[in-house]
Amino acid sequence: MEETTTFHGLGHLFITIFLYCFSSFIVAPVITDISMAALCPGKDECSLAIYLSGFQQVITGVGSLIMMPLVGSLSDKHGRKCLLTLPMTLNILPLVTLAYSRGATIFYMYYVLKTLTSIVCEGSVLCLALAYVADNVPEGRRASAFGILTGITSCAFVCANLSARFLSIGVTFQVAAAMGILSTLYMRLFLPDSIRDNSLGAPIVINEKLSSPLLEDCPGHRNRIFRAIRLVHEMASLMRSSVPLFQVAMVSFFSSLAEAGLHASSMYYLKAKFHFNKDQFADLMIIVGASGSISQLLFMPVLVPALKEERLLSIGLFFGCAHMFLLCVAWSSWVPYMAAIFALFSIFPSSCMRSIVSKQVASYEQGKAQGIISSICSLANVISPLAFSPLTDWFLSERAPFNFPGFSIMCAGFAMTIAFIQSLMIRAATPISVMGSP
Repeated sequence: MEETTTFHGLGHLFITIFLYCFSSFIVAPVITDISMAALCPGKDECSLAIYLSGFQQVITGVGSLIMMPLVGSLSDKHGRKCLLTLPMTLNILPLVTLAYSRGATIFYMYYVLKTLTSIVCEGSVLCLALAYVADNVPEGRRASAFGILTGITSCAFVCANLSARFLSIGVTFQVAAAMGILSTLYMRLFLPDSIRDNSLGAPIVINEKLSSPLLEDCPGHRNRIFRAIRLVHEMASLMRSSVPLFQVAMVSFFSSLAEAGLHASSMYYLKAKFHFNKDQFADLMIIVGASGSISQLLFMPVLVPALKEERLLSIGLFFGCAHMFLLCVAWSSWVPYMAAIFALFSIFPSSCMRSIVSKQVASYEQGKAQGIISSICSLANVISPLAFSPLTDWFLSERAPFNFPGFSIMCAGFAMTIAFIQSLMIRAATPISVMGSP
């Protein structure tokens, strides 16, 4: 009976994530055209759009850095479903704004709303979904389950971009808002809360200072301050006490730094060099999403038992490097499409890292652990635009010191190479450390 309940719970989670991701991804191919039409009409290169995108990424990253461990920790105590409601609801607001109109004034309203809501929404839904899966799936099958979850997001990515390819811009945002509302309602009506068994594990490493009752007894705002300090201490204690977790944290930082740099640069690079529009962006994203879906749903369940998460992580990072280095020297408009096929393997790292982390902590701290890794990724998202946005603008403009429009993407490839080298050193066959007691 319990296995049946767990199966239905994961099924409802996967449907929820599909609907939510569909609403988020369907706007991805069109947002570059909307931004440049509102800020720099008639141009293929726009410094203001690049810097505004980078600023939004910085603010989102700073907010997520603070929010992710807090959201994960609160979900350990109050349930994943309760904490999912807030980001899924907030995500609807900016979509509704551009569904109404797409003039310059409305675009700035969207920009402000998107920046503020992303502080809570960016990464938190996936973080809580990963914790939900860890609650309900045995350790030995967890990597495959994480891969299936990532495959579901890739399927949503493909379906969303395929829809955007044939819809007008106005209808695209209307569909996005409707799917965002539907995903929230579905989650509230059908998703059961996690099945968590706090007796499954006890912490191996306990920091008595951090578990002092003084932190629990302080009233009001002092209690909240102590709890925030405790989260920071737990993060530092976790990194010090477990070599595999420290290594995963380093890999997640540099891989996220590279991916954020690629995300910040690639669409403006393709727009400036090959004059891509929403249809070409959608085609490119469909290839990436389809490759990722096939890989996560078909290849990963077979490869994880044979190769283990650590080796699969390194393989994925290697192909991530290859993708970036090929894209940065693209000599024709068909090269980005060929590079996108590397997503067959470059999509592995996220699931592998989350699986390694989940095996290092107790069952009642999955939300906190996933939140900490998400916050490290958010830190990378803060740093990345500070470096890559100016580089992108510089090398796409007439002020470039030499003719290399893909220079910022090459730099992102070097960051991914650091992550790849670090991943070769990870040895995490058995759990080594967990965080403090609840």
